[in-house]
Amino acid sequence: MAKVDEILKKYWGFDSFREPQKEIITSVLEKNNVITLLPTGSGKSLCYQIPGVLLDGVCLVVSPLLALMEDQVKSLENKNIKATYLKPNSNEEAIIQLFDNLKFGNYKFLYLSPERLQSNLIQQKLQELNISLIAIDEAHCISEWGHDFRPSYRNIKIILEQHKQANCIALTATATKKVILDIEKNLTLSNTKVFKKSFYKSNLAYQVFTVEDKLTKLKQIFTKTKTPAIVYVNSRKKTEEISNFLNANTFKSSFYHAGLSANDKQEAFKSWMTEETPIMVATNAFGMGIDKANVGIVVHFDIPNSIENYVQEAGRAGRSLKKSFAVLFKNKHDITLLKERFNSSIPTIKEIKLIYRKLHQHFTIANGELSDEVYYFNVNEFSIKYNFYKNIVVSTLKILVNNGIISLNSNFEKKSSLQFNVSSKVALCYSKNNKSLSNFIETLLRSYSSLNSQKVKINEYWLAKKNNSTSSQIKVFLKQLHKDEIAVYDPVNKDAELQFLYPREDDRTINLFTKDIIQFLHQKKRKFQDFINYLENDTVCRSIQLLNYFDEKSTIKCGICDVCLLTNSKSSKNLNESILNLLQKEALSSSEIISTLNKPKDEVLILLRNMLAESIIKINHQNKYQLN
Repeated sequence: MAKVDEILKKYWGFDSFREPQKEIITSVLEKNNVITLLPTGSGKSLCYQIPGVLLDGVCLVVSPLLALMEDQVKSLENKNIKATYLKPNSNEEAIIQLFDNLKFGNYKFLYLSPERLQSNLIQQKLQELNISLIAIDEAHCISEWGHDFRPSYRNIKIILEQHKQANCIALTATATKKVILDIEKNLTLSNTKVFKKSFYKSNLAYQVFTVEDKLTKLKQIFTKTKTPAIVYVNSRKKTEEISNFLNANTFKSSFYHAGLSANDKQEAFKSWMTEETPIMVATNAFGMGIDKANVGIVVHFDIPNSIENYVQEAGRAGRSLKKSFAVLFKNKHDITLLKERFNSSIPTIKEIKLIYRKLHQHFTIANGELSDEVYYFNVNEFSIKYNFYKNIVVSTLKILVNNGIISLNSNFEKKSSLQFNVSSKVALCYSKNNKSLSNFIETLLRSYSSLNSQKVKINEYWLAKKNNSTSSQIKVFLKQLHKDEIAVYDPVNKDAELQFLYPREDDRTINLFTKDIIQFLHQKKRKFQDFINYLENDTVCRSIQLLNYFDEKSTIKCGICDVCLLTNSKSSKNLNESILNLLQKEALSSSEIISTLNKPKDEVLILLRNMLAESIIKINHQNKYQLN
């Protein structure tokens, strides 16, 4: 394995591997199929990149995010390792050119999204390559029991079947035992080696605080903490608001969310990495591929969506192995909202059957008919038409897709964008001359504070409600602003492309999948309740709770989480009182106190020093402790 160490030093500049990287790499090079579960910051990418460099041919990497692919390719290119990725919306000519470069250009890595692997053209062109290794990043997305299930991941096994000469490595940072088994089963892997590193991080203090005034608490934290930091929030609007608050209080921060332009994202990221603005306020769009060693604190200003997301995001602190903090704010209102949001997005079997029946009714499909037509479907209109909660409809559609009952190429969760070409003052003058637009322009300026400086994601349906209007009328207003060059309006087609994959048999079709759907919903509810229990359990060490969730049975307390610190504080208070009670009776030496109380020597001596410093006790001429 000398070559492995040489490659590590030559391209990455490291003298040694972290545990268990070398063992994983050796297993991959021995042509085993490998499932790797390593916590965030453990260096997962090295586990396929070094074998990819050493093996003949191309390493195919399946990755879920464009930004992550771009980051990995750029990093490899900076090391003079030839790598490329398939850009979104590449036409046939661009795809053919890319694969010609791969065949004849001595490339070592090709990054693709799981969605692109479904293309017949891509599959055909891949068969022309010598694929040496198939790496599946964020492999928890394969499993319905994972926290970020993506149906397209279920079809990766087609590529494995077409390239039987290549072994596979599946990598994830967050997975339970059930998810790992599901990954192995779905990929139909044989000769599989599973590597799992403990989630325990001795230097990371998980601290959950009940906080009513979160902004004041945030200010207190950053007054004490000077290391680079990330503050996670649950809305795009909050990223800017909290960043502005921090900047107004002399802290330097940037903000980041999925709605920013590529340039704005790059500027915010660069400013944070160089520590011009050491605090990043972000949604969970800021995460994958982030590798900054000296992040000392991650604050969850709002409660994240799951334990898996929480652990992954918290794990971006403490990679330098110095003591770091993962802080989460919560209060009764947060917990109530979290429960309401969850309950409003979990359909019953009865609701799933009703929504499935109404989908057929919506498109006038007769009983027994299997239509091969692709239908344009607007989730807002459908929800209003049949009086359904939109969240329940969205969840139901995902369940129908996951079980192969319908297919859905969806735009309904994307948003249109708007940017003013003129100042707010000019826009208001324009509105005076266009009375029909007056109230609408005022609403826009009140609702979106940075319209003049950048492209902002907008929601026509929400704007319609704010203006007591319809989304169609709002689009007319926006198109008028665009036509008159007051603003640049970039609308997104809210229609999804829906196709039915089963003949219309309504309840009978759903009955075929009821057992799996019920099991899936039960699992979601259990995972959610596990998270609520974690947030509300202030008697068991945070680290023990998290390790148990990920199937690591541990009873060793971390000593640095909020629960342990509170327990230690209570213990110290009780010991203090015990020492004072003894000294009320007579003067004692330190050894006599330790022997009588049967407590650890160091703990007693520390408390005695503290009481001396506070003049609660004193040492007499016999060198014994007595009350002052």
